[in-house]
Amino acid sequence: MATRVSAGRRLRGPNDPERRARIAKAAIQVVAERGIEGLTHRAVAAAADVPLGSTTYHFATLDDLLEVALHEAAENNVRELREWEQALAPDADFAAALAELVMGYIHELYPHTVVEYDLYVAAMHRPRLRPASAAWDDALIELFRSRTDPLTGRLLAGLFCGLLMQAALSEPQPDHTEIEALFRRAIEGPAA
Repeated sequence: MATRVSAGRRLRGPNDPERRARIAKAAIQVVAERGIEGLTHRAVAAAADVPLGSTTYHFATLDDLLEVALHEAAENNVRELREWEQALAPDADFAAALAELVMGYIHELYPHTVVEYDLYVAAMHRPRLRPASAAWDDALIELFRSRTDPLTGRLLAGLFCGLLMQAALSEPQPDHTEIEALFRRAIEGPAA
């Protein structure tokens, strides 16, 4: 079996241990560019720079590709959110920080947000994708309750997801002040 490297090409065969991971990342890229309906083995193979047979070898069905893309997106999102939370000062204004996070997701990270929601919504129609989306939700709840309490953490996770989706779809998008006020109400309750 040949494993030579041609100009600018990745190794093939047993010397390409990262191929499966590259295909998973390419599946996310394809969803970002074309949506769920544009996810095909051929498109993923082209994006991953692998032969078509590699995608079908590692992921026999499109649901297999969707599943790995959702897991990859969820893991990346959870990792980034944990890094964000760890970087917050212990006494940070959590409502303001959450509002800033939402604004980042709907502006700088908008394409990333759209992919995550495309994959998340796909889980509604594909039961085998639900464990990955549930793990994503559980991580949000865990993260938010670490700054508040279990019930408020769950409330904030639902509010966060809902606000992201609404803000991504709204014209005009809500501003930082409005989003912060919603998080503050959820954390502190009604004004006295």
